[in-house]
Amino acid sequence: MTLYEFNSLEEQSRFTYLWEFGIYLDSVIMESLRINLYAINMFFVEVHYDAKSNTIKDIQTFKHGHMIDKYIN
Repeated sequence: MTLYEFNSLEEQSRFTYLWEFGIYLDSVIMESLRINLYAINMFFVEVHYDAKSNTIKDIQTFKHGHMIDKYIN
């Protein structure tokens, strides 16, 4: 699946595909927000989870750039 195909899916289908085929890479914690990073084929997916409200707040996709910087130590 390409980044474009993934982004064109409905939100629930994106999560279903991510849980089945995504490879967990790393997490960062910022205050009450936990951001999990996954890889699918040649792109990355971030899932933003809010521990206080116990909900997923956002899902973001990217191939490269500044969004990957927070995972590099």
